[in-house]
Amino acid sequence: MEPGIRSDIEAKGGDSVRSIRNVDNDGNKHARIDGTNPGTLKRGLKARHVQFLALSGAIGTGLFVGSGQVLAVAGPLSAFLAYAITGANLFAVINSMGEMATWLPLPGAAPIFASRFVDPALGFTLGWNYWYQFAIGVPIEISAAAVVIEYWPNSVPTVVWISVLFVLMVFVNCLPVKIYGETEFVFGAIKLTTIVGLILLLFIIDLGGGPNHHRLGFQYWKNPGPMNEYLETGALGRFLAFWKVFIQATFSYGGSEMVVVAAGETKNPRRNIPKAVRRIFWRITIFYVLSILLIGMCVSSQDKRLLNAITNNLPGVHASPFVIAIENSGIKGLPSVINAVVLTSAWSAGNSFFYASTRILYSTALDRKAPHFLTYEKFGVPYACVAVTTALSCLVYLNVNSSASDVFFWISNLSAVSTLIVWSSICITYIRFYQGMKYHNIPRSSLPFKTPFQPYLAYFAVIFSLTVAFFNGFDAFFPGKFSAKTFIPPYIDIPIFASLFLGYKFVMKTKFIKVEDMDFWSGREGMNDNEAVFDEIPRPKNFLQRIWFWIA
Repeated sequence: MEPGIRSDIEAKGGDSVRSIRNVDNDGNKHARIDGTNPGTLKRGLKARHVQFLALSGAIGTGLFVGSGQVLAVAGPLSAFLAYAITGANLFAVINSMGEMATWLPLPGAAPIFASRFVDPALGFTLGWNYWYQFAIGVPIEISAAAVVIEYWPNSVPTVVWISVLFVLMVFVNCLPVKIYGETEFVFGAIKLTTIVGLILLLFIIDLGGGPNHHRLGFQYWKNPGPMNEYLETGALGRFLAFWKVFIQATFSYGGSEMVVVAAGETKNPRRNIPKAVRRIFWRITIFYVLSILLIGMCVSSQDKRLLNAITNNLPGVHASPFVIAIENSGIKGLPSVINAVVLTSAWSAGNSFFYASTRILYSTALDRKAPHFLTYEKFGVPYACVAVTTALSCLVYLNVNSSASDVFFWISNLSAVSTLIVWSSICITYIRFYQGMKYHNIPRSSLPFKTPFQPYLAYFAVIFSLTVAFFNGFDAFFPGKFSAKTFIPPYIDIPIFASLFLGYKFVMKTKFIKVEDMDFWSGREGMNDNEAVFDEIPRPKNFLQRIWFWIA
């Protein structure tokens, strides 16, 4: 145990700290802490990089285009409630993860936390599942970006656009993390500016400030109504439509926890990660919830152009409710601008997924849950993990061929429920972390970042995430709806996750980690000394600096 940490805890009123023994991957106890290898990645991400990292992963085509499909399926009120409730789930997940990551700021640390506080088998399963969840997002976003380009008439084959976007993404992720941070800062700033501008514009349009001067108010909540029906009529149909969009709302928020994945490469993580967690949650939630509310006020869920674009799978922003609202108000010239933003958003989201997947895989390898060669890095970049993620991302070329696109659809949907399972696993890990700290008399006042309502927030997230995961494919069980395409994608990840967990547990004979054997200290060695070399917290000298410091 670190002497400085021990004395700090005791000074803050902790009782005698119980002795802590380390547990290796096979469940064997050691009398001393030999330390988890924290790796050699460089802390090159500044506060402003971290602030925009989650924005890059969470705000993309799902908000700018996919929100139209949510509106068409559920109606304005159901869509608004689904995104608000899912935002509460995100709040629970990201705060739970934030507490652990600021206590142990290791690269891509979620699998390591699971190994330390729950079971090495969960660490193994979470590491590979989390890696896949992010890695498969790379070809999905590249494919989406290539389709967005088709909005502008051109004769360039799709495979060329895919190759250009893909090579550029791999190149950026081969550079030092500081370059990656600057790239995402720029794209994040573009997204932030655009979404704020669109929210203000929709508000003005709703009040009748558009060229047609038509005041909309809540007229679309009255006709065709606030809640659509799905599969059934009446109250049951409205509930099913409401439930149907929870899974899409979850995927839209997916990637928000990326700010915590980067803890191992963040300067002064005990200050910058809590700062980012607090602000990122509110930014993303407000952007999504406000956007969904205003979209439902400015666009009818039965809008013919919206339904036609969705039915015919038109490229680019044809199905974007933002564009439809703008065009309905009589404003011209903005669709191409928004399409350009959607293009950069899709590429940026894929870039963030690429980064996160390599760090998750790297941490899994450091924890000896993946082949050792994956720990190879140079200049602070885990090049072996970059190579493996690049290989998987080549699946994007399946989408070039129409017959292979079905295969790509099946593969990409494997990651669908993965988000919910990962989130529930993180919160289960946090519950064990919370119990362990209590057992070892480590007061919550010693945490660099602590959140209210714990551990109840974590319990809520576990129950909510697993409920949505298990019932997200309900429509497959309605008469005439059951098929491989409607049943397998929503549920295939559940047996995969269970097989990985049980298989590793059986082969490695791992044991559930008891609270008395939890390791809270390996990886913290030298953290106090390392943070001393970072710059002191600057203080704003004027109003403009206050705004900048809030952003960055």
